Amino acid sequence: MKCAFVFVAILALVVAAPVEEKDAQIVQYENDNQGIDGYNFKYDTSNGIQRTEQAQLKSFGEDISALVVRGSYSYIGSDGQTYTVNYIADENGFQPEAPHIPRA
Repeated sequence: MKCAFVFVAILALVVAAPVEEKDAQIVQYENDNQGIDGYNFKYDTSNGIQRTEQAQLKSFGEDISALVVRGSYSYIGSDGQTYTVNYIADENGFQPEAPHIPRA
């Protein structure tokens, strides 16, 4: 019974996916993993999605270190406009910025 439920749920997700998203291809991919010191990556897809992200290890005290992440992603909305979100994730949490995101 559980298997049938999972199968139906997965089938529903596949059927609901837009055709153009399903057929998207990665057209550019770069990745530079620097281990615990950080990383950089970038990819572009054939349906207009782009993402870049960089992370660097930052020390917050003698025994406390964490990755500080900066990046952005873009996509084409159903209205044909390209939307871009820039973000940083650091000791202050995840902080996205974009003209289409309401500010508090």
